[in-house]
Amino acid sequence: MLSRTADHLFWMARYTERAENTARMLDVNVQTSMLPQSEQDAARGWRALLGISELQEAFDRKYAAPLAREVIDFMVRDPDNPSSIAACLTEARENARAVRGTLTTEVWETQNQTWLDLNKRLADGVLQHDPSQFFEWVKYRSHLSRGVTLGTMLRDEAVHFIRLGTFLERADNTARILDVKFHGAKRSAPGEEMSQRDFYYWAALLRSVSGFEIYRKVYRDVITPGRIAELLMLRADMPRSLLACMDEVLNNLRMVRNDLSADTERCAGKLHAELQFGNIDDILKAGLHDTLTAFLQNIYELGNRVSRDFLVPLAA
Repeated sequence: MLSRTADHLFWMARYTERAENTARMLDVNVQTSMLPQSEQDAARGWRALLGISELQEAFDRKYAAPLAREVIDFMVRDPDNPSSIAACLTEARENARAVRGTLTTEVWETQNQTWLDLNKRLADGVLQHDPSQFFEWVKYRSHLSRGVTLGTMLRDEAVHFIRLGTFLERADNTARILDVKFHGAKRSAPGEEMSQRDFYYWAALLRSVSGFEIYRKVYRDVITPGRIAELLMLRADMPRSLLACMDEVLNNLRMVRNDLSADTERCAGKLHAELQFGNIDDILKAGLHDTLTAFLQNIYELGNRVSRDFLVPLAA
């Protein structure tokens, strides 16, 4: 496959997944901001979200304080934010249009219709009236895109590059969601029972990654931060966990390997092994934030390696 074609497919998938995960992060912040808390705590939560998304500096250039309405608008549709949901869905559509002949009609029409509906929804003011409804729509369109891709496309290199982009992006964003919510969590004293506020906080985090029902099925017990971290990092059967994402990244890398990609595959295999044989107690002892920061750096490097070996190289 031509590197230019692979590049468009890869980034079509990454931008679609990025829009979904931005919607997930915003939605969980909207839900947790409804819990009883001071204005300072609420602002700290929104600032943490901007920070983990690497948007703090760009936001501060436009706004004086991280108010919920302004953060949501900035991360959804601000033209000065190239990582906004609107920008991501536009880029996904443009990448799909560039390789229209490689996609099935259903995949192209799904991407194009999402872009058309996005503009209508933003014009209708749904973001102001019911932001959670808008975020659910973004997630639904991403689910639809993945389902149509797997249901209509030949399982060739095109699909493997789409899947590779999807799961690299998902791994990055799951780590970011986990890090930002643990960073903003209230610290309980040893032996202290979880308050009702804490329960809703952690339940909102699980729902942001479609993991609440899965948690109940796997652990059948009270929600604890350590188990949440284990579920979202080390469980291969949890669809949005870091290990599940790395399973898919490694498998799809093997399907498209070329003469240049052995080192990239080895890098992915090492990252996968650290999760596969990891222990949550050891991770928490070493520091969850440090572990997730290192993981994000490794995922960034892995993405650069994929671009170097298969795609149009990223600008230096």
